[in-house]
Amino acid sequence: MSWRKGAAALPLLAMLAACDTPRQLGPVSAEAGQQAPNYLLGPGDTLTVFVYRSPELSAADLPIRPDGRISLPLIPDIQAAGRTPTDLARDIEGKLRQYVREPNVTIMVRTFIGPADQQIRVIGEASQPMGLPYREGMTVMDVMIGARGLTRYAAGNRAEIIRRDVSTGQREVIRVRLNDLLRGGDISQDLAMRPGDTLVIPQGWF
Repeated sequence: MSWRKGAAALPLLAMLAACDTPRQLGPVSAEAGQQAPNYLLGPGDTLTVFVYRSPELSAADLPIRPDGRISLPLIPDIQAAGRTPTDLARDIEGKLRQYVREPNVTIMVRTFIGPADQQIRVIGEASQPMGLPYREGMTVMDVMIGARGLTRYAAGNRAEIIRRDVSTGQREVIRVRLNDLLRGGDISQDLAMRPGDTLVIPQGWF
C-alpha cells in the first residue's frame, strides 16, 4: 500500500516542481520601462489644497496667479508654477510645521494649463484662439478640436506652426494645410505638435 501512495504522490510533486521552476520571460521593451513626465504647474491652473485634519488651512479652487504664486492661510506667498503637485505639497508641509504638528498636505489639480513652455498656442482665425496644455502624442487635429475649428475668414491652407528650439533658440516654420485636413480628410497634414509650438492661422484675402 505504501508504494501505491508514493506513486500517487508523484504527479502532485511534479506539478509543484513545475510551479517552482522560474518562467523564462521575453525581453522587456525600452518603452515599458519609460515613465510619463511629471506634470508641471503653471499660471492659470486651479488647485485644491487639502491639509489633513486642518480644514481651516485647506483651500478649494485656488488659482495660480500670473506671477506663478498662490496664497494660503498662514502662507501668504509660495511659488507654485514650474513645480510638480507633489513637490509643492511637500514645500507647504515644511512651511506649516511651525504651526501644525506633522502636517499632511495633498494637492489636486482641478484645471490644467501648465507652464508656457509646455503649452500649445493657437492664434489668428481659430474659432477660439487659446493656449492648450500639451499632451503626449498631441497632433494638429487635437489642437483644432480644442480651438473649435476655423472661422469663416480663415485661410486654413496657409497656416503655419512656429517652433523654437529651446537649446539653440532657432526658429522653424512648418506649413500645414488645415483646410485639406479638416475638410478634405488629408491625414498627412495631421502633424505632431511639440511643447511650446504656436499654430498661426492667417485671415484670407478678399
